[in-house]
Amino acid sequence: MKLISLLLTLVFILPGQLLANVPLNHIVAVVNNDVILQSELDNRERLVIEQLQKQDAQLPPQDVMRKQVLDRLILENLQLQIAERSGIRVDDETLNANLRSMAKQNGMTLTEFREVLEKDGFDYVAFREEFRNQIIMNKIRQQMVDNRVQVSEQEVDNLLASAAEFNDQSREYHLLHILISLPEAASPEQIQAAKKRAEDILARLKAGADFKQLAIAESDSQTALDGGDLGWRKTGQLPSFFSDVVGQLKAGQISDLIRTPSGFHIVKIEDIRGDEQHTVHQTQASHILLRPDALVSENEVKTRITQLYDRIMAGDDFAELARAHSQDPGSASQGGSLGWVSPGKMVPEFEKAMNELDVGEVSKPVKSRFGWHLIKVLDRRDHDDTEAYRRARVRESIRQRKTDEELEIWLRRLRDEAYVEYIDNGS
Repeated sequence: MKLISLLLTLVFILPGQLLANVPLNHIVAVVNNDVILQSELDNRERLVIEQLQKQDAQLPPQDVMRKQVLDRLILENLQLQIAERSGIRVDDETLNANLRSMAKQNGMTLTEFREVLEKDGFDYVAFREEFRNQIIMNKIRQQMVDNRVQVSEQEVDNLLASAAEFNDQSREYHLLHILISLPEAASPEQIQAAKKRAEDILARLKAGADFKQLAIAESDSQTALDGGDLGWRKTGQLPSFFSDVVGQLKAGQISDLIRTPSGFHIVKIEDIRGDEQHTVHQTQASHILLRPDALVSENEVKTRITQLYDRIMAGDDFAELARAHSQDPGSASQGGSLGWVSPGKMVPEFEKAMNELDVGEVSKPVKSRFGWHLIKVLDRRDHDDTEAYRRARVRESIRQRKTDEELEIWLRRLRDEAYVEYIDNGS
């Protein structure tokens, strides 16, 4: 296969000279105290053109293309200058780890990755340095933009309530309905009597009465004899006073009283389809954490955690030992309890050891970047995490939108404040 097809998107955003045996050329732009060379511009332009051709996109005029590519190189150069001033570096160990990860994603070892790269005409040493630059630029963007973006719970609530993509218009609800009607121009006494009757029905439903039976017996709706069954309705097919309430209910839940000019309504969500459900396998766990510091060495901590493990195996209470010895301030006072833990919430070493335990079992000492742990599994369950999952998706959507906006503003400001001179070489 051609590795260039796998790397095209990456090298599109990387500055510099990637292709082997391309001689340096004259300067095409001065960027503060740095320069961009003709060879860099030519290489990048070639890669952009190839990418656009693979997408069957119409190419812009050559002068427009060259200006766009050069402006991209200038922005990347400015970011690298800020990173250098800020002392942001990527050492060889980190670089190699990222390269191995990229190779693994493409089903190759790092050696195989290098061989295919060079076969496709790329200078591997140059590629390594350009990949290092990409990591550096990601770090400076995180520092200058990503880490400054905040998303409030109110923003999440607002989007969940209003955005069609998250209040899914393709979702369908199977609805049951009871109506206690009011006559036109109802008197206060009639309104009060109808409300009392509706409240009584609602109380009986909350106490466990069958909705369909009560609908047949009590509802004034045209669907009463059908058990109040409205069938399947999409969100967009619901009256506004229904949709406002239905969107807040889960399957099996019953609404509070809904007042409209026609009377008092009670709605039950019999079922939902077209909704994205998200179930996670959670573990209820406790742990004891010991950490090395300036006074206690790694070996001493390992010895102490092993001694605690031996005491637990001999019958000592895990929770009591956690209260007395654990150095995790968040869980020690709770007997080491971490509550219900979802996948991905713990560091990999901890999660791997935890997942290998049976309920009631205690791990041998486990090392993570936080120190040494003893882990006890108390229980496991499958948990419907749909609501939290949906909120997380909304939060990420807002964060991404705000990050994109802030990045655009930051890059524009960066460019405006820089000294940039285009060098016309008559080409």
